[in-house]
Amino acid sequence: MKHWYVWIWLAASLFIACSPGNRELDAALSLAGDNRAELQKVLDRYKNMDKDKYRAACFLIENMPFYGTYEGEAWGKYRKYFSEYVSLPYTKHVQVLIDSLKKADGEFSVNQLTYKPDITTVDSAFLVNHIEWAFKVWREQPWGKHIDFDTFREYILPYRIGDEPLSYWREEIYNRYNPLLKELKETAEADDPRAAAQVLIDTLRNAEYRHTSLFPPGPHLGPDVLKWHTGSCREFTDAVIYVLRALGIPCGIDRVLLLGDTNASHFWSFTLDKEGKTYMINLPYDEKWQKAEDYDLVKGKVYRVTYDINKEMVGELKDYPEVYPSFRRPFFHDVTAIYNGSQNRTITLPDSLLSERFHNGDLLYLCLANRLQWQPVAYTFFKDGKAHFEDVQGGAVYMLAAWNGQEYATVCQPFLLERETGKKRFILPEEGEEEVVLYRKCNLPLSILFNERMIGGVVEGSNRADFKESDTLHLIKEAPFRLHTVARLKSDKPYRYMRYKGAKDCFCNISELAFYEHMQDTVPLRGKVMGTPGSFEGNTHEYSNTFDGDVNTSFDYIHSDGGWAGLDFGRPRRVEKIIYTPRNEVNFIYEGNLYELFYWSEGEWHPIKKQVATTADSIIFSAPRAALLYLKNHTAGKDERIFEYKDGKQVFW
Repeated sequence: MKHWYVWIWLAASLFIACSPGNRELDAALSLAGDNRAELQKVLDRYKNMDKDKYRAACFLIENMPFYGTYEGEAWGKYRKYFSEYVSLPYTKHVQVLIDSLKKADGEFSVNQLTYKPDITTVDSAFLVNHIEWAFKVWREQPWGKHIDFDTFREYILPYRIGDEPLSYWREEIYNRYNPLLKELKETAEADDPRAAAQVLIDTLRNAEYRHTSLFPPGPHLGPDVLKWHTGSCREFTDAVIYVLRALGIPCGIDRVLLLGDTNASHFWSFTLDKEGKTYMINLPYDEKWQKAEDYDLVKGKVYRVTYDINKEMVGELKDYPEVYPSFRRPFFHDVTAIYNGSQNRTITLPDSLLSERFHNGDLLYLCLANRLQWQPVAYTFFKDGKAHFEDVQGGAVYMLAAWNGQEYATVCQPFLLERETGKKRFILPEEGEEEVVLYRKCNLPLSILFNERMIGGVVEGSNRADFKESDTLHLIKEAPFRLHTVARLKSDKPYRYMRYKGAKDCFCNISELAFYEHMQDTVPLRGKVMGTPGSFEGNTHEYSNTFDGDVNTSFDYIHSDGGWAGLDFGRPRRVEKIIYTPRNEVNFIYEGNLYELFYWSEGEWHPIKKQVATTADSIIFSAPRAALLYLKNHTAGKDERIFEYKDGKQVFW
């Protein structure tokens, strides 16, 4: 119950929200205990000296009950995952480090740490330092004149991001990065914070980042993320925030609770230009900040993380005893409309389309699919015979549900909200069955990306090892949709060396390639493996994977261009057939695996049949026509997505 003070503060602030004076501040100070005098020093310092700094101090203190940090011996053990990954040779996989640290220190858990709330520990010197530096950069930078106080206090002022250790980070980061903006300040773009943010991103991207999501969950690391350049998207996003806020550039995190076509949440960095328009970036992958409306993800609903709790949302939900967990502590507000642009949609369902009877004020949720579940991403209150949701993105299949505190109950048929038109199309099984030929159980965005990266790739033959004289034998014109794609080569000339050369900007992504002398052959030719060394994640994605016979390993060249993988047959050989497999996420159909097909009807998933795949890369079922389907692999893998079967193809959502 270490967060008991949060709920006392919340209850108190709600009870007195309509009373005169700053009762939220009083409620927070009442939780400070012996530390109240330290916080009062800050308020007394600014009350008659600087009205804006006083308001800033009040804002920070009012929200302090919600924040804190973790301490303890295990904290150093957790940090070692990141500090030692930096120096791990690229020839070693991250799992080697993880296993080593677990053996030396045991399993890490946040429960091994002690939580210390800010309201009882932050002293006056610390708070004054952060306030002074935040105002310094706001008032001195040429773009500061375009940043109003509300934007400043929410996206520049906060002294912390999450639950990282407290530190005096502003001055050191300012001194390190501010000189980089000298030339910009002499140009016509000097008053645009987005232009300054681009200069800083150009510098941040120069580091060698080592991405992994395999480390155990733990607290935020603090500004050390700027020296380690390791971890997941959380660490990379934190790095952007520290640098931009230290330079007086408004920024933060935008996120989705669940993507519309993936079983995962996602978040990224945002900043604002001098007109207050939103730009976003994913460090280190994106080179430029792009307009929010150009970010092409199926996002459903987008929320902006805030330091201040969403009082409007708290007020709306305070009388409801059972609220879905994602909305119980709402430190965010809805910015979906900013990302949707001209394609911003609304969803309205009258009670005639709902399977239960509702009354005015009943709480309903808008849900997206997460494997065989439906996960709430927005809420509304039933009113005047309908459920209405503002600001929704199309291109996803949605469901409405009610939540009783333990589980949800769906209350409508699943429907596709069309991206281009905003129209709803309910997905209902029709009479009769049809044969469905399935090639995969999931079509995640990365899978699509990997498939498309093969477009423009070529198979070449040569009698020189350097391929300075070569013939193009096959050009991949379409993204492969199955595990094994067979192609006949257009030349019967013998070659000693043959290779796959990746297309431009595609990192030579390929999983498997096999050469066959005749079309009817089932045993591929052998040879000495050749290729361009180096991969994005060390030896786990080297060129040798292309010929290891394992469709679950792949080549991911360290550079976007110039990568290739091939064989030296030892002597010229005639090749008539090739079979290739795109880099993938183990989501194709695998011979020998046990699969089960489901369809949605009458508020639940109904199993159709379990069967083992007996062919190399496909499986056939009989399923209700026009139904929403889901294919589960009971043998391996965990990523599966809902889909329809249209015109002989799987259409994933």
